[in-house]
Amino acid sequence: MDQRIELRHLRYFLAVAEELHFGRAAHRLSIAQPALSQQIRQLEKMVGVELFRRTSRSVRLTDAGATFHPRARDLLGRLTADLDEAGRVGRGEAGRLDVAFITSAAAIISERLREFSRRRPDVQIKLHDGFTVDVLAALERGTADVGIVRDAEERDDIDLSLLTTERFVAVLPAEHPAARGSHVQATALATDPLVLFPRTAGAQAFDMNTQPLRDVGVDVRIAQECSNWHTIIMLVAAGLGVTIAPYSVTTLLPAGARRLELDGPPTLSRIFMATRRGDNRPLVQAFTAASESVTGRGHGRTTRAR
Repeated sequence: MDQRIELRHLRYFLAVAEELHFGRAAHRLSIAQPALSQQIRQLEKMVGVELFRRTSRSVRLTDAGATFHPRARDLLGRLTADLDEAGRVGRGEAGRLDVAFITSAAAIISERLREFSRRRPDVQIKLHDGFTVDVLAALERGTADVGIVRDAEERDDIDLSLLTTERFVAVLPAEHPAARGSHVQATALATDPLVLFPRTAGAQAFDMNTQPLRDVGVDVRIAQECSNWHTIIMLVAAGLGVTIAPYSVTTLLPAGARRLELDGPPTLSRIFMATRRGDNRPLVQAFTAASESVTGRGHGRTTRAR
């Protein structure tokens, strides 16, 4: 069989097969009847057999035409669906979006994911969690499309858009002498073992977390290193040390832990949305728009990494 059959040949064949009348099929296709007849003869020549039996009074499918009919309908349907899907992916209406995020920003990312899913229900979202340094690395190697990071270092190929800021607070075991109040001086924590993530997880984030201690001359030494805030808080609740944490990770504390406001100059943690510089793909733009609608006009600020 000649392999030069085109999409129009399938459409023309199906119209005639369903109408069994060249005049009505031509009207349905908005083409002239002689042109339709010529295209059908061309298709039959390509296939090598007659697909229609024509008389002066009727048109009917041959056995070959009847066999070809459901296959042509299915093939055209799949092609149409595939072309539509490709167009929707290209417009950012479907496809897959890989989002990498820090677990301490789970509440912030969940709001944006909910809004994005409402706007783009046919987009599959794949989530990856990790440290800020992991999220930025995933963006740079192309395994993530969007990242949510905390107190990130600037990088040449990454754009950072400020989503929100939050204060740091102290988290102490409930039996700690300072836990009876609502505020605590950082100096009161100078002799306590510190539970925190390693500095290799993000140098700038680590420095921001420990800034309240360093501001009062405390020599920062980590007694217990952990990979996520849930574990850090649980170790504090077990009495193994104290920590300085972003407020959002302390909203649901276990019974053995207390949150206290830190006295002294406030230190703020900044949460950013990170994207690869120059990435203008529709899906990324759609997520950015959804995020901005949640943040609220005027509450976010774009910071270019240098």
